[in-house]
Amino acid sequence: MAQYTPMIQQYLEIKQQVPDAILFFRLGDFYEMFFEDAALASAELEITLTGREGGAAERIPMCGVPYHSADNYISRLIEKGYKVAICEQVENPAEAKGVVRREIVRVVTPGTMMEGKALSDGENNYMVSLARSGHEFALAACDVTTGELHHTTVNGSIAQILDEAAVYQPSELIVDPSLTDECRERTMAWTKVPLINGIRVDEPEEAAAHFGKSGWEALSASGRLCISMLMKYLIETQKRSLAHIREIRFYETDQFMRLDAFTRRNLELMETVRDRSRKGSLLWLLDETVTAMGGRQLRRWLDKPLLQKSRIEERLEAVECLYGQLITREELRQRLKQVYDMERLVGRISFGNANAKDLIALKTSLEQVPELISICMQSGSITLQNLVSAADPCSDVLEWIRESIADDPPLGVKDGGLIKEGFDAHLDKLREASTSGKRWITELEQQERQSTGIKSLKIGYNKVFGYYIEVTRANAASLPEGRYERKQTLANAERFITPELKEKEALILEAEEKMVELEYQLFVQLRDRILDEIPRLQLLADLVCEMDVYQSLATVSAKYHYTKPMISENSHLHIEEGRHPVVEAVMESEAFIPNDTLLFDDLKMMLITGPNMAGKSTYMRQVALICIMAQIGCFVPAQKAQIPVLDRIFTRIGAADDLVRGQSTFMVEMRDIQLMTEKATPQSLVIIDELGRGTSTSEGMAIAQAVIEFLHDEIGCLTLVSTHYHELAHLEGQLPLLRNFCMAVKEKDGEVTFLRKLIEGAADSSYGIYCAKIAGLPGNIIRRANQLLDILEGTGEAATAAAIRSDAAPDPAVTEEPARAAGNDKVMEQISWFGDIPEPSSRNKEKQELAPAAAEVVNRIKEAELMNMTPLDAMNFLHSLRMKLKEYDE
Repeated sequence: MAQYTPMIQQYLEIKQQVPDAILFFRLGDFYEMFFEDAALASAELEITLTGREGGAAERIPMCGVPYHSADNYISRLIEKGYKVAICEQVENPAEAKGVVRREIVRVVTPGTMMEGKALSDGENNYMVSLARSGHEFALAACDVTTGELHHTTVNGSIAQILDEAAVYQPSELIVDPSLTDECRERTMAWTKVPLINGIRVDEPEEAAAHFGKSGWEALSASGRLCISMLMKYLIETQKRSLAHIREIRFYETDQFMRLDAFTRRNLELMETVRDRSRKGSLLWLLDETVTAMGGRQLRRWLDKPLLQKSRIEERLEAVECLYGQLITREELRQRLKQVYDMERLVGRISFGNANAKDLIALKTSLEQVPELISICMQSGSITLQNLVSAADPCSDVLEWIRESIADDPPLGVKDGGLIKEGFDAHLDKLREASTSGKRWITELEQQERQSTGIKSLKIGYNKVFGYYIEVTRANAASLPEGRYERKQTLANAERFITPELKEKEALILEAEEKMVELEYQLFVQLRDRILDEIPRLQLLADLVCEMDVYQSLATVSAKYHYTKPMISENSHLHIEEGRHPVVEAVMESEAFIPNDTLLFDDLKMMLITGPNMAGKSTYMRQVALICIMAQIGCFVPAQKAQIPVLDRIFTRIGAADDLVRGQSTFMVEMRDIQLMTEKATPQSLVIIDELGRGTSTSEGMAIAQAVIEFLHDEIGCLTLVSTHYHELAHLEGQLPLLRNFCMAVKEKDGEVTFLRKLIEGAADSSYGIYCAKIAGLPGNIIRRANQLLDILEGTGEAATAAAIRSDAAPDPAVTEEPARAAGNDKVMEQISWFGDIPEPSSRNKEKQELAPAAAEVVNRIKEAELMNMTPLDAMNFLHSLRMKLKEYDE
């Protein structure tokens, strides 16, 4: 084994503690990386890879980053999915015997980032822990930056608990090692693929002691295991106080509307489908919050719409009050604009990495609280008054900071200038000593100039040589001998010290060193004192961010003239002149056409037909969005709205595939339908756009009708279904709760106008060729499509065969006139993909000759599970059949 230097040996020993992390090893003013870590980091960070001697024969790969700018490099590595272990010097190098002792002080992971570009102000950064005990699964979602800890349990499958985990969009998953493979497979399709950590807990004492006996005993077995895994991981990686993670916020999944990942994506709640942009989403529209924590709270409300009528109405009451009071709303906004992110400030205080500027930000925030409470109390809103009636403004914490911290402190906590004058008597004496010493230096400079006659003489200071007297080289000979000791020679000057200067320098530097050390001690004492008040500060932050969400919803509602919805206890859904909130907001050149929706006990299903461009999808989406907005407590874009409390909303909108899992567009559609049919209840809203279009016409219609009948007969949920299959319009006469609707279309002089107005009745055309014309397809294609449509709709199957194959013998029953409508002299020829098809007698003969091979191929096709094949599997299957037939030919 190679013999390394003591320092490299120390590095290797520490690296063994974190084999899955990149080790930032502190050497002086740099964090250095060695061996494989250096090669990896240099490539990912695009920094130079060098080398150094380490006692072994080969040079050791090495790269490094300055410690003062390390946060930026760490953030970049975290964004790429790596972990970074921070190794610091934990003893004074001047006092060390041998190699300076070093220890890992923290492991930074995607879920434990406390600062940097990877953190978004308006988004939480959750890590989720999952555990199983018997048939029960438990989930704990924690944001280390804010101290939030949400917990729930589910009796079901790993798929169900992962669906709940997906709501939090976690950057990390902490699971039992036995679940890692399944979790990794099931999360591959998530928008944000998490880092997965396998961890096992035998004794949960640490977590039990952290949360206290009463809180711990209220948890189920799976809940204790789940939270123990989370806390063990945090304790091992963070190695510091987790005092701000103090409350386990337990909830039942049936307290909130369930929205699966497909529905969130299809309705574009948080981001758009096309480019995953926030702009154009419902969150983008509703977010008029002015604090970062208010933005996160609004996102949480959108993630989990309420199911309790009373709580929804409480929120609506607060929004209604602010909606009608512009001045009150603006006063609230102006005060909130001066509130910093108190949740994350508290997190940094708990972690011990808050600086003096963070405390000033907390002070500024606390200064706004009395006025915020006053505005809410005078607003006339019962909800807002109840919110702040027992609020603790934490005025004592405010006074502690006011008395001690300088108004404009530096960023560094060890640079001095943190503490106000008059706060500490000893610190003031040291400051006076430092000030008088510097004044003595200034006076000495004047004296030296007079005694030597050198007017350019000056006294300077640097960290290497301390204080010095500097004269030009030409004047150096004029200095009297004996008293001046040469210290440094420069190109054009000489530097000297004198016994008096050296003595005063010691006094000044000692005072400054003690002053900086004392300031740091006083600052840490204050920070630790505030640490004890974290529960109070967190409660106050919760109140402030809730105020912010209320004013945001009221601001948006007033801006777009929304209406307060009435929340009904029955299943009646009645929307008058409803509008799509986001589409309406981005439309500039024309007005949005509103539409009504009426679903009740005798009409639970709307079958909507008509062309794509007429607005069917927009209409169905707007119904779902209006329901979600109502259940988070927001006014809605409608003239009038009566909204039932929906337990779930399901959507199947648009074409999508999942190539990673080998699922076609149609298979994904069927998976969505399967989820709806399994999970929907009579209190659910189901929206299906273009049901059954991913397969043949006959099969598509069959599936569509079967699904509609199942939702109508077996579930009885509120349902909006759009389809191109006009043939399904007959269901209105067979299903008593179904009614036909279509999007109105105006035809004049061969031109079609989509009126985007929903009317009762079935459409008689999809206007597909007209849509193709608008899309800009060549005129030849449009003309040929019209010819084929005339043939297909006019003369039945014989015409269909003639239209598909021009080389087939002409059927006397089929007229050639439609094909000549464009002035052609003969029927347009269609190239056959399959060559000449033998006459029936010839085909029968071939079938007899190929009987052995054909029989085997047919049997294999019959036995194959085609629906479970990936595209690649299907290609291989076809290839094997072809090779079997080729074997027969040979």
